Amino acid sequence: MRLSLLSWPAAALLVFGLMTAPQVPAKDKSDAPAAKEDGKGAPKEEHPASDDDFKLPSFPQDKTVRQSVQIGGRTVNYDATVGSLPVLDEKGKIVADVMFIAYTVPGANRPVTFALNGGPGAASVYLNLGAIGPKRVQFGAEGDSPSDSTALKDNPGTWLDFTDMVFIDAVGTGFSHARVKDDEAKKRFYNPKADIEYLSRVIFDWLNKNERLQSRKYFVGESYGGFRGPRITYYLQTRLGVAMNGVVLVSPFLDPGASLDRELSPLPWMLTLPTIVAANLERQGKLTDAKMAEVIEYTRGEYVSDLLKGHSDPQSLERIVKRVTDLSGLDPTFVRRSGGRLETQAYLREVYRSEGKLGSRYDSNVTSYDPFPFAPTQLNNDPILDSIIAPTTTAVVDFITHTVGWKYLGRYNALSYEVGNLWNDGDEHEKGEDGLGILHGSVKELREAVAVDPKLNVLIVHGWSDLSCPFMASVLIADQMPVMGTQSRVRVREYAGGHMFYSRGASQAALRNDAMKLYAEH
Repeated sequence: MRLSLLSWPAAALLVFGLMTAPQVPAKDKSDAPAAKEDGKGAPKEEHPASDDDFKLPSFPQDKTVRQSVQIGGRTVNYDATVGSLPVLDEKGKIVADVMFIAYTVPGANRPVTFALNGGPGAASVYLNLGAIGPKRVQFGAEGDSPSDSTALKDNPGTWLDFTDMVFIDAVGTGFSHARVKDDEAKKRFYNPKADIEYLSRVIFDWLNKNERLQSRKYFVGESYGGFRGPRITYYLQTRLGVAMNGVVLVSPFLDPGASLDRELSPLPWMLTLPTIVAANLERQGKLTDAKMAEVIEYTRGEYVSDLLKGHSDPQSLERIVKRVTDLSGLDPTFVRRSGGRLETQAYLREVYRSEGKLGSRYDSNVTSYDPFPFAPTQLNNDPILDSIIAPTTTAVVDFITHTVGWKYLGRYNALSYEVGNLWNDGDEHEKGEDGLGILHGSVKELREAVAVDPKLNVLIVHGWSDLSCPFMASVLIADQMPVMGTQSRVRVREYAGGHMFYSRGASQAALRNDAMKLYAEH
């Protein structure tokens, strides 16, 4: 792996960790729905390939099927298209093939939303079949099992009634793949700068190919997809000439640097404490916005002040230990030994130790049994990571190859270790104007994109119990942004749940409601 799952700055770069999804072969069954090519009956474009290309199975032509979904008691008919776009180099040679799944409703003046998950190394299946697509499969909540049924059902939280949607699988995820060797792929795809540039071009090419450049346009990104969001928006604005009307960042990873300095900076502990307290309040049935407002106020006030005082005030540690113990529900001896600085993985073992279980950093109230309870540190993977691969992969591959009939026998990566191993952000450290590059994440581009377009609005959403990308980071980032017009142009909302808070019906409904308000503003 590129990054350790046991360090939150590292794990925050993962939408659910960097995993290799099992391959599910396509099945050529005669009862697959009828399909048409390229969504409009047009033949798919062909591009010359080099003899140096890898011997990969060729992507089939785009396929479209008509489907329907019940949304709020109303039937919405739509086209589901599985297709691909080539990524070309400077000489017009295909260097990668990118797969997408698009849902479009016939009619004029429909906005279109582009969706990306993160990782880097995660396919868009999680936003698609978990959060906002027209169909969904249940995964990621307490009690969900990898062997549960993966039959797709209508998604009551879908956004399809107010926007068309295009789910893009980045190179190395889903069925999307590079046609160049690893060394060249690292330069062309597996680094933050190249990643933003080719994905922005994929969005532009889809709009151009489908004659949708005049549509209202939106972007939604989850986790590292949230890191991509501001950068893609700004790059499209200023380099490719396409303006987004709105951006939704789901459990975003915006500022890696905030959690790095654990010896001096109080920020790493400020980011995680409110999430740990939220999980404790939820276990007691006491989680409310009002309660969390008090926790946030303590965290950015007395807590950070006492952390900074250190030995200059001998009573500061006593105050921290007492208050953190009361708020977290943890054993006071454990809190004292940690100095009130609650490290994520230590907490996730401690809180469920008496039950022989582990909590997940992606939702600390989702647990699994600890197979190595007497080991000094956690030896197995995160509880959520190991449970979501089977349901999501089985569901999406069956949908692509059987329901839509886009026949492909390549490997499907819902989460890819390989991309994580190849990923390189070294140039970002070297080329940043402040010498830090990626350490400042995408906050710079977030500010610039909002400044460039006075009508652009941004919605940042988090689950209270997510320790991989804690909500407190986005709260602090938004509060430090200059007011450009109105403060509500960049707003932060939190819901019950974790990284995949949309696995809970009430939280998914709240996300849908907040998104509808954003789309109605432009």
